[in-house]
This record gives sequence, structure tokens and C-alpha cells, in this order.
Amino acid sequence: MIFISRVFIGSLAILFFSAASVLPQQEVIFDGFTEPSEVVDVSSQVAGILAEVMVERGDRITKGQVIAKLNSDIEEAASELAMARVEFGKRKVLRNEDLYKKELISIHDKDEMETELRIAELQLREAQEQLKIRTIRSTIDGFVVERFLSPGEYVGEDPIMRVACIDPLYVEVVVPAERFGMIRKDDKAEVSLDVPKSRKYNASVIIVDRVIDAASGTFGVRLILPNPDHLLPAGLRCKVKFPAN
Repeated sequence: MIFISRVFIGSLAILFFSAASVLPQQEVIFDGFTEPSEVVDVSSQVAGILAEVMVERGDRITKGQVIAKLNSDIEEAASELAMARVEFGKRKVLRNEDLYKKELISIHDKDEMETELRIAELQLREAQEQLKIRTIRSTIDGFVVERFLSPGEYVGEDPIMRVACIDPLYVEVVVPAERFGMIRKDDKAEVSLDVPKSRKYNASVIIVDRVIDAASGTFGVRLILPNPDHLLPAGLRCKVKFPAN
């Protein structure tokens, strides 16, 4: 009887440990925070006096939108002068076309006029480009985070404003080293945020750091979180739940 009981108990133990070995591991949750997917300090290609700023802090802007202009009186005059030279050169070439056909002017004279026109066209293009770069456009879709300069101030190497893209958002997570290899690129995770409302969102892993920080014994993971309606702000703390492996 005693032998039977021991066999029975031993059988239960084997069943228990066998069942424990096939039980799924629990999901793991880490602290994280959201940040803009891109931050750009908008500056000017050339120095000058800031004539106009079209946006303020908090404004939503789109890629290619004009957000500021430098004083361009000299460049506008140079562009108009170059345009006048091109128009004159075209009229001159046209007037002398019949003279060339009648052999009243030489091929050398004709070539000289056409070359002068070509040079004038290149000078016009250069003047227009000099004028163009005095109009500052946004290079991304996003929101104005901070404005550093106002009209009348000198623009040099320092940026005019800072623009942040929050669609998508990045979610940064610090993970213990023992989890290395368990989180992979393209893995899905659930992001829980309390602001503006307590909700859960789906995100995907896009970066897993390959270097572990020796001091803290952790490595970084970045997830991408779609934010098409721009309802979620950057800079929020959140919880990130990875599924069990």
C-alpha cells in the first residue's frame, strides 16, 4: 500500500512538472515613453534679416509649407534685372534671324548673340535660386515646438524654429539584459497610455539595440506607434506589454 502511494505521488509530481514545462510564459510589461519620430531645427541656407514668420508655437505645418522669409529686396531686384536681360537677348536673336538667312550677318555674330542669351538665362536662373533660398519651407509634416527668432532679427547659423513630427510616434523602452533575444524586430506590443484617455494601442518593434549597457545591464528597444489624428502627444510615460514567447 505504501508502495502504491509513493508511486501515485511520484506520478502526480511527474505530471505537475510536465504541465509546468508546457505552460505559456507570462506576458511581460515594461515602462516606456513616447517621443516624436523626427525633430528638425529649421534654419536658413543664407544669412540675413528675418522679414516674416508665418507660424507660431503649437501650429501644425506641412512639408513644403512656407514658414518664414528673409529680407530679399536686393535679390528681387537682381532677379528682375536678369529677366530683363533675357527678354532683350531673345528679341535680339529673333530680329537678327532674318539677317542671318539673308547672309547679312556672319555665323560668328549669330553665335555670339545666342551665347549671350544663354549666359543671360543662366544668370537669371542663378538670381532666381538666390531669391528662392530666402524663403524658408518646412522639410517635414509636424508641429512647431519652439520659435527662436522673430522678424527683424539676424539669421545666421542658429535655427529659426524647431518642428516635431508626431505621426508616427516612437516608443522607447529599456529592457533588462536577460530579455535579450526574446524581443525581435517586427514583434508586436501593446502600449497603454493614460492621456488623453486611458486606452491601449498596437505598436511594432523597429529597433532592438545590439549593445547592452554594462552599467545598468539593459538594452534599448524602439517601437513605432501610428498617430494619424495627432491625438497622442509626445513625452508621455506609458506601459508596454510584450506577448509571451
